[in-house]
This record gives sequence, structure tokens and C-alpha cells, in this order.
Amino acid sequence: MSTSASARLEAEHKLQRIGLVSDSALAHLATEDLLPELLDRVRQVLNSDTVAVLLLEPGGRELVAVAARGIETEVSQGVRVPVGKGFAGQVVARREPVQLQRVDSTTVVNRLLWEKGIQTLLGVPLLVGGDALGVLHVGSLSPREFTPEDVELLQLAADRIALAAHAQRAKAERAAAAELQRSLLPTQLPIVPGLELAARYVPGDEGAIAGDWYDVFLLPNGWLGVVIGDVVGHGLPAAIVMGRMRSALRAFALEGGDPAEVLSNLDRKMQHFEPGMMATVLYALVEPNFERLHVSSAGHLVPVQGRVGERGRLLDVAVDPPIGALRDVRRRVTVSEMPPGSVVCFYTDGLVERRGIALDDGLERLCDAVHPAQAHTVCADVMAELIGEDTPDDDVALLAVRRQNRADLGPLELTVPAVPESLKEVRSAMRRWLTIVGASQDATSDLLVAVGEATSNAVEHAYGPAGGVIKVRMELRGRDAIATVCDEGRWRPPRGENRGRGTLLMHRCGDEVRIDHHAHGTEVMIRRAIGHAE
Repeated sequence: MSTSASARLEAEHKLQRIGLVSDSALAHLATEDLLPELLDRVRQVLNSDTVAVLLLEPGGRELVAVAARGIETEVSQGVRVPVGKGFAGQVVARREPVQLQRVDSTTVVNRLLWEKGIQTLLGVPLLVGGDALGVLHVGSLSPREFTPEDVELLQLAADRIALAAHAQRAKAERAAAAELQRSLLPTQLPIVPGLELAARYVPGDEGAIAGDWYDVFLLPNGWLGVVIGDVVGHGLPAAIVMGRMRSALRAFALEGGDPAEVLSNLDRKMQHFEPGMMATVLYALVEPNFERLHVSSAGHLVPVQGRVGERGRLLDVAVDPPIGALRDVRRRVTVSEMPPGSVVCFYTDGLVERRGIALDDGLERLCDAVHPAQAHTVCADVMAELIGEDTPDDDVALLAVRRQNRADLGPLELTVPAVPESLKEVRSAMRRWLTIVGASQDATSDLLVAVGEATSNAVEHAYGPAGGVIKVRMELRGRDAIATVCDEGRWRPPRGENRGRGTLLMHRCGDEVRIDHHAHGTEVMIRRAIGHAE
């Protein structure tokens, strides 16, 4: 065969080998199908006995085996290799091909390789935009010298795997971050008689989770906690930090203390366990009688309040450094009045910040949009004015809290599980409602006792082990409060002697009591004049 013919055949063979790992048909395969197909082709074209892919774990300190051919136990046993250690660790650390002619405990961390009898290894890094994602390596059971052409082919395959792995990881992280954030935002806001709560959350244009969050919860002492924050960063890391902050803040809030103490504890916790993170957080407490709002801001934008007959205005709240910014920060609390009918809006910067527009302009527009209407109306008006038909560049979280006037206070309606723990929730909600309607202290005490007995009876007698629900409703008719307690069970006979005192208490505390047993449950009606609050 002539020299030219031999060169031509060699060139054709090379093109054929390249074609196996760069076939355009591979582009139509799903990511989960691409990797095994490409590994089979690499093993064939390089005539190797093993081929494996190891990817960097989050944090970039270890490689973990994710796919293999000829040495599948590397994946099933979850082999991990520290970056910089052994063969694969050196490939990713140096970000260049590495060929190894001696495979033993002195050169390789993964003992499966020398136990299998691998004599020669060739590895190349998986790179995307200069960043290392992992390693692709092949092995031979007999000594051999991989050629520069072999290295080139393996790197070509590695580049394709790197792009696929990067796309798959990005997709998985976006989905995980979105699901995590959805799970952390309140599925429903608490029902607090005398307050209206409404919220909006809109993801940014780029679709990446930006770490915006809000939370609302009732504390055992009757105060209402309101939180809004923004973690610096995007994607799954920001969502994870957001989740940890939310859980930690709730725990510190339960321990008591004013908002500044809670944020100080949160700051110490995050700086110790999440060094390098940063977030803005605002924590506010609403007094049980709704008269005042206690606010502490860790670098977060201050709330906007709308009062009856006034234009919306920024509350005069002291703003301290963000969480994670400085150590040993002395945090402050600002107390603001909450007159009846007023509304307070909490928000993240995505609502008011726009490229090329001063932040003050966005805040002015927000103040113009906030007015003392129902909470859901305020949310709708604010979003219409500041977002309109545009898709925001950044995530937007908005939370409106309105203190109701007595005139717009409707009936109290609660549905609670038929368990003793529900009695505290019923009493707390009733006390708030009766305070707002102006019930006297005696009337409030009598109704709390009477409804408490009716609810306790339903818990004890209406349901068996399967349990059920109890519905409590209170409404105002003139100067009378009408309380109704309903269950859907079949009452069991009283256990023990000297029972029935609950019914006697209800009659003593109410001006009128009616108990109706029917096929679908029991209904107790209690009427009591509310008198006049002192």
C-alpha cells in the first residue's frame, strides 16, 4: 500500500473515531440517555476495558462516581475521591489530561481500580466555561500507551458530557430551588380576627430563585410575627439558606424577646453555621390589641403605611446592617402606631428597584399606591401600579397587614380539629374578636367559659378515635353576641358520675343556650349581651 493510501486510510479512521463521539444524533438524546450511550462509544473507540464519569459534589471538595461501564461497582458503591488526591483528584485539580502507567494504592485513591486489575488509566477534566465539573477516565487491563489522538478523542467526549451534565444540574437545581421556595412560603396566612392579611409573590424574569421570602405566624403570647427577607444570591444555594433562616427565626421567635433580640440571635447563628452568607431581614411584632407595631430591620427596606385620610408614607424605622455583614451589631426596635383602618405593606426590593431608575422614585410610587383599603385590594393596586404588564427582573414579595375598623369586622369563623389543643386557638381568636366589637370584661369572660365548655364537650363526646372537626362561629346582632359550636359526630354517653356540669356552666354564662342533637351532629347556640367595654 502506498504512503498516500495509508495516510488516507488513517485519516478516514480518525474521522470515523471522531464521528462516534461527536455524532449529531446524540444531540437528540435526553440527558439521562446521552451519558450511557456516549460511555459505550468511548469504550469502543478507545478500545478500553473501563470508562467512568465522576462529578464534583456541591462545595467542590469531592468527586463522586455517577456513571461507569466495565466498573459499575464504582457507582453502586458511591465511590468518592477528594480533589487533589489520587488519579481522578489530580485530573480535576490540574484541569488537564493525566495518564497513569502504574495503578496501585500509591497512585490511586479508589481501590476498586487496582483490585479489578487496571494497569493503565487516562483521564481528562470535564470543563464548562473554564470551571471544572468532574472527570472522565478510561482504563485498560493491559499495559498500553494512550496516544495524543486518544487524549484528543477523550477530551472531545468529555466536553460533550460536561455540557450535558451542566445543563442537567442547572435544570435540577432550578426545579429543586423552586420547589423548596414554594414549600417555605406560607400555604395560607393565619386567620386573625381584627386583621386582614394578603400577600403576593412573583418570580423574576430570569426564572432563577432569588431568595425572597415572607412569613406570618401567631405566637403563644398572642403577638403576631411578620417577617420579610431577601438572601443575597440566586438558585438552590440561596433557597437553602432561606429555608434555614426561616426555621431559625421561628425558633428564636418562640423563645421570646423583641424583634432586635430575635434578629441578633439569627445573625449569630447564621454567621457561625453559614459563614459568608448575607441577607436583609425585617422582623415585626403586632401587639395583641393591634395598637402598635414593633419593627427591627437588618438592612431591609422599611414598610410603607397608609392611614385613613393620609397619603402612604415610609415608617420611620431604624435600619441596621444586614444579617451576616458585621459581628456584634447593636440592633434597634422602632415602635409605630397602627390606627384602626390603617394598612402596612412589607416588600422586597424587586418591587421598587428598576435599572436606570433611582430607588427613591420607586419608593415614592409605592407610597402613592398604598392606601387604607382592604388588604387584598392594596396588594392588587400596588402590583398594578409598580409592576403593571411588565415582568420584574427580580423576585417580588409583597405582604399587606390591615387593622380593621369595627364597622368592617365580620363574623368570626373557625374550623379546628376536635382535639384539646384546639381550645387555646379558639379562646385566643374569640378574645381578639370580642375586644374589637367592644364587649365588656364580664361578657368576654362569660362567653369564653360558655364556648369553651361547648367546644370541650364536642372534643370529648362527638368523635371516636378517628377524630373530626369542630366549627365555631361568632356574630354580632345588635348588642348581642351569638356563638355557635357545631360538630359532625355522634355523641357518646358521658363517662363517669357527676358529669353535665359543662351544660350548667353554659346556661349560667349565657343569656340563652340552645342545644340541638340531629342526625348529622350537634349544634350549640349561646347568646350573650356584650355590654360596654370599660
